[in-house]
Amino acid sequence: MLGESPLVTPDDPAARAPASRSRRPAMPSWAGRNFQLLLGASFITNLGSSGATIAAAYAVIDQGGNATDVGLVAAARTLAMVVFLLVGGAVADRVPRQRVMVLANTGNALSQGLFALLVLSGHPALWQMAALTATGGAAQAFFSPASEGLVLSTAETAHAGKAFSAYRLSMNGATIGGLALGGALVAGVGPGWVLAVDATGFAVAAGLRSRIDVATAARPASPGGILRELHEGWREFVSRSWLWGIVLQFGFVNGVVGACEAVYGPLVAREHLGGAGPWGLALAASGVGTVCGGLLMMRWKPRRILLIGTLGVFPLALPPAALAFAPRLWVLTVAMFVAGVAIEVFAVGWMLALHQEIPEEKMSRVSAYDWLGSVAMTPLAMAAAGPAADAFGRTRTLWGSAALVVLLTGAVLALPDVRRLERRVAAYPVARPAAPPVGPVLAEPVGPPVAEPVGPAASSPATRAVTDR
Repeated sequence: MLGESPLVTPDDPAARAPASRSRRPAMPSWAGRNFQLLLGASFITNLGSSGATIAAAYAVIDQGGNATDVGLVAAARTLAMVVFLLVGGAVADRVPRQRVMVLANTGNALSQGLFALLVLSGHPALWQMAALTATGGAAQAFFSPASEGLVLSTAETAHAGKAFSAYRLSMNGATIGGLALGGALVAGVGPGWVLAVDATGFAVAAGLRSRIDVATAARPASPGGILRELHEGWREFVSRSWLWGIVLQFGFVNGVVGACEAVYGPLVAREHLGGAGPWGLALAASGVGTVCGGLLMMRWKPRRILLIGTLGVFPLALPPAALAFAPRLWVLTVAMFVAGVAIEVFAVGWMLALHQEIPEEKMSRVSAYDWLGSVAMTPLAMAAAGPAADAFGRTRTLWGSAALVVLLTGAVLALPDVRRLERRVAAYPVARPAAPPVGPVLAEPVGPPVAEPVGPAASSPATRAVTDR
């Protein structure tokens, strides 16, 4: 009959086509169950934490806090990270890294949950908000070094570049939604509920990470204990000029980005752009930029990974320059988008360089020094943001911040190793197959990371910055 479907037998290839398509995996062959669990956990934590970045600032502002108060609460988290990072790195090279990550996520869930309860219940004191953010920072100090290495342990080594890019795409995709949704929710229902969502996300992520099944080779403790192990990590760190040079650079760059995103940005948005909603949209533009940068890096494989990556740091001067203008929203949004694309080019190159050049058994300790150097100045910069604006004027302080990013990045380009280090695909270690689980699956697990921020402990937004690293 006209209009009826033609007769198709079971043996007809046309009949088998839909079933074949339905069996086609949604993820590429190199991204198995462990990698998918990793992506899911990272997506969830970054979705909640991106909104919580805005919520924490406006929780302080809603209680009558000024720029100095906002900076002090933001600085408390990073200061706690600085204090505990080296211990976290040594612990992560001694015990199953995945277990450390699960416990750290649980700690973050508890601290953010209590923060949410305080805000929702009425009038939290400044010291209470600072103490709870510091608790979350201490948990992150153990999580971040442990997370360095998980990507290569959950994906095929031959596809390391794609795995790093996909991992960061997941994180940055969550950042887009989290920042835009977080800004809208803070404006609509208040910061307390956004903090509660973030606490729930950390709890869910802990459950997902506990199911990752990756084998861990037992490593005996060093005869000299943790101090000797930290000394070994330090020797590995200082022996490479590209490593300590870029980490030193980001110690200041992360401070600039952190002060802009945690202090100056919310205040400029409140005075000139309309409050939390527009500021969340501007931060989301940075997330869109990082996604575009991640898509670019899945196809582009530059030979000189650190040279190209360092060139991508220059555009981080654009957001403070745009804030100095007290701009229209579209000006700030464009600046944030361009910075997001550029920093993702750096972040993928940095992850590749670390895993290519650093021995796997020392990765967490070296990562701890990376994080320590990269975030050490951030609490000082956040705490000093308000007094600096009072002393020199906010506009001059922002222009000075932009100039500092440009000068430091130019200095790093003068290091020969930064200009010469090349990609060596064959240098990556081979991922080990998972061992049969015994009891709860708590085995080996960057950072990182990238929020789980990528380093140097800096991905975007700041110190979660160029974060979950």
